[in-house]
Amino acid sequence: MAKIDDIDMKILSELSKDASISVPKLSKKINVNPSVTYSRIKRLTKKQLIKKFTIEVNESALGYNVSALIGLNIDSKNREAILEEIQKLNSVRDIFEVTGRFDLIVKVKARSLEELHETVSSKMGRINGVMHTETFIEMGRRERSPVYMLEESRK
Repeated sequence: MAKIDDIDMKILSELSKDASISVPKLSKKINVNPSVTYSRIKRLTKKQLIKKFTIEVNESALGYNVSALIGLNIDSKNREAILEEIQKLNSVRDIFEVTGRFDLIVKVKARSLEELHETVSSKMGRINGVMHTETFIEMGRRERSPVYMLEESRK
């Protein structure tokens, strides 16, 4: 892993909250010279500690008001084909291969319960090798921005 320090961790924490923050504002926030901040960001990007700068779309404003997690039990012989088919579905946001009761957990966004039902029953449930699905509809959410710090700083 690349050598990183508290300044790098502060930069990562702040950028994870708002990647559009200007270097001067970020510098002021973490109390570091803007040229140092800029060069640190470039170095973190080059070392791939920052993978990309992106946006977070307000999907609710676009009408995607239903969020759900779908637990799937699958025939492991068809794993790759199942993953490929699930990934093609427009409502799918993330696919997690997990241990425990399910083989996969799939995060989906839908405009309505009817659209969610269509995705789960008519699309996912009919993929060859999907043996069972269980749907968990999101009732509420609390998000937390990550805070990065060096291991020795936690003590």
